[in-house]
Amino acid sequence: MKVLKIIIFFIVLQVSAQQGGMWIPSLLEGLNEDEMRSLGSKLTAKDIYDVNNSSLKDAIGHFNGGCTSEVISPKGLLLTNHHCGFSQIQSHSSLENDYLKNGFWAMSLKEEIPNEGLFVEFIVRIEDVSEAMLANVTDTMTPREKQSQIDKNRNGVEKDVKKEFWQGIKIRPFYKGNQYFLFVTERFEDVRLVGAPPSSIGKFGSDTDNWVWPRHTGDFSIFRIYADKNNRPAKYSKDNVPYKPKHFLPVSLDGIEEGDFTMVFGFPGRTNEYLPAVAVEQITQKVNPSNIAIREAALKVIDAKMKADDQIRIQYASKQARIANAWKKWIGENLGIEKSGAIDIKRQFEAEFTKALKAQGKENDYGILLPEFDRLYKEFEDINVKRGKFIEVFLRTNELMQMMLRLAQLEMSVGRGEEAFNEERERMINRLKGIHKNYNVEVDKGVFEAVMPLFMPDKVDVSIYESTSFTDLDKALEALEGDSESVVAKLNSDRAYQYAKPIIMQFYTNYEPEFQRLNTEINALQTTYMKALMEVMPGERYFPDANSTLRVTYGKVNGYAPRDAVYYNPVTYLDGVIEKYVPGDYEFDVPQKLRDLYNAKDYGVYADKNGKLPICFLGTNHTTGGNSGSPAIDAQGNLVGLNFDRVWEGTMSDIYYDPEICRNIMVDLRYVLFIIDKYAGAKHLIKEMKLVHPKS
Repeated sequence: MKVLKIIIFFIVLQVSAQQGGMWIPSLLEGLNEDEMRSLGSKLTAKDIYDVNNSSLKDAIGHFNGGCTSEVISPKGLLLTNHHCGFSQIQSHSSLENDYLKNGFWAMSLKEEIPNEGLFVEFIVRIEDVSEAMLANVTDTMTPREKQSQIDKNRNGVEKDVKKEFWQGIKIRPFYKGNQYFLFVTERFEDVRLVGAPPSSIGKFGSDTDNWVWPRHTGDFSIFRIYADKNNRPAKYSKDNVPYKPKHFLPVSLDGIEEGDFTMVFGFPGRTNEYLPAVAVEQITQKVNPSNIAIREAALKVIDAKMKADDQIRIQYASKQARIANAWKKWIGENLGIEKSGAIDIKRQFEAEFTKALKAQGKENDYGILLPEFDRLYKEFEDINVKRGKFIEVFLRTNELMQMMLRLAQLEMSVGRGEEAFNEERERMINRLKGIHKNYNVEVDKGVFEAVMPLFMPDKVDVSIYESTSFTDLDKALEALEGDSESVVAKLNSDRAYQYAKPIIMQFYTNYEPEFQRLNTEINALQTTYMKALMEVMPGERYFPDANSTLRVTYGKVNGYAPRDAVYYNPVTYLDGVIEKYVPGDYEFDVPQKLRDLYNAKDYGVYADKNGKLPICFLGTNHTTGGNSGSPAIDAQGNLVGLNFDRVWEGTMSDIYYDPEICRNIMVDLRYVLFIIDKYAGAKHLIKEMKLVHPKS
C-alpha cells in the first residue's frame, strides 16, 4: 500500500506544458488535464474517459490485439491502418481479385467481407486493484514467491469483479509491477472488411519511406463491426447487424496547422523508458546490430523474389512487411540513441540518483541497484545475443526452421501423454496449413542460405530442402498421421528435422534457461529501481511504460530538425506523391486515377485553405507499436488524423523520448476522405460519417 501511495502522489506533481508520456485515461484529472489545456486542448478529463456517460474512450478499439482502431460512424464503421488490416486484405486477394494491387470497396453491406479470427476489443472501465493484487507481498520474498502470491491474489480479484456475462477482464502491471489496473472489456468478433486503397496508396513508399519523413502514404483501411440483435458481441452470423457504438468520432474537415493540439488515443505495445544506461548500451551496441544483420540478409532474398514474381509478391507481402518493419526500426533506434546522447544522459541521471541516495541516507536501501545492473547485464550479454539470433532464424525469418521448432515442441509434448500430444498435433496441423498457404520453397531456401551463416556458420546445409517432407503440405500432414510413437519416428527420420533438432535442443537446454534466469533477476531489480526512482527523485515526471493497455498521449503538430541545417515542415501534400512517382515501380508507382485527380486539381472539399491536398503530418505525440491505427484527435475531440509511423531517429522513443527528435507520423483525415470519395467513389461511406468544421 505504501508503494501505491507513492506512485499516485508523484504523478500529480509539477504542472507544466510538457509532452511525451503514455498516460492512463482514467487518471487524467489534475496534472494531465492541465498540461493538455496549456497545449491548446478544450477537452476535460471526463470528455476523454467516463464510466457513466459516453466518452472518447468508447470509440477506441484494440484491433486484433496488435493495433488500434476507432469507430467513425453510428453504424460501427471502423478505421485503422492499411498495414493493420493487411493480412485480412491479403487473405481475400488472389491473382483474379488482387485487392492488394487494386484495392477493395464494398458498395453495400452485402459486399462487406467477414474475417475469421479478427476481433476488436473496447474498454468498458478501468479500476485500480493495486492494494488487492499486492496484498501479503513483501520485500523479503524471492521473485518466484512474489509472483506466486500475486497470482493467488489475481484469482481472488477476478472472482469478485462485477461485469456482464459477455464481458471480459484483464489485469495488467504498471510501473514495473508496483501498481496494477483491471480492465473490463467487450470483444466483438464479427468484423468485416469494407474498404482498402490499393497498396500504391496504402503502402506508398513501402520500405524506402518506412520510418522516415517526408511521408506520403495513405495508410488506412476500413472495417465494420457487427453485433447481435441486442447490440452485444457475437460470432459471425448472417443475422448480425451493424454495431451501434456508445460513441463515434466526428471527422474534422478543417484539418490541422503547425502548433495545433493533438491527442493520440490507443493501445501502445511496449516501451522501456526506465532502463539503466548499461541496458540501453547493450541493446543498441550488441543486440540490435546482430538482429539487423539477420533480417537484412533475409530481406535481400525476399525482396528480389517479390519483384520478379507477382504470385510471390502476394504470398510474401505481409511477411516481408513484418520482417522489414523491425529491421528498419532498430536501425533508426540506434541512430536516435546516438544522436540524442541518451546513454550519457542516463548515466548523468544515475549519478544524480546516487547523490540523492546519499543525501537522503538511503544507500543501504537502494545503493546496490546500479552496481547490480552492471554485474547482471555483463553476465547477460552473451546469452542475450545468442538467444536473439536463434529467435530471428527459427521464428522470424525462415519458415522451414520455424516448422522444425514447432515439431520439436510436438515431440516434447509426448511426455505429457497421448491427449496432450493430440492437442499439440492439432495446433501443429493448423500452423502448417497457415504457413503453406503462402509458402514458396525456393524463397525459403534462399532465406535459409542467407541467414543461417549469421547464426551458426558451420551448420549450413541447404540439401535438407531436397529431402524433407515439410516443404510440401500433403507430405507434411501425412507425416503427422498415426499415434505419437509413429509420428515421432517419422519426424526423427526426416532430414530437416535431424538437422534442426540438436540446435533446438541446445536452445531449450542452454540458451532459454540461462536467459530466463538472468532476465528474472533483472526484472526484479528493475521493479525495485522503479520504486526507488519515484521515492528518491520525486521531482521527475513518471508515466507507466506501455503494455498494450489503453493510453492517452498528447502533443502538438510540429516539424523537426534531424540534422545540421535540415528542417522538415510538419505537413506533406499530394504534390509530393507526384514528385516521387516512378512508373511501374514496386514502391513509388501512382494509380492513373490519382494522377488524373491531381492534374485536374479535383480535390473537392478536402483541400486546405491554399488549395492543396494534405497527405500526412507530424506530431510530438509519444507513440510506439500498437499505436498504429490510433486516432489523432483535435482540441475539440474530432478526428483529424490516423497515426501510423514515427520518424526514423524518433523510434528510440521506446527506450528514450526526446521532444526535440521524436515525432509521430499521421495520415491527414482529409486525404482519407478524398480517397474514399473522389478516388473510390464510395460516397455512401462519407454519408455515414459526421463531418464537422470546428475552426469555422
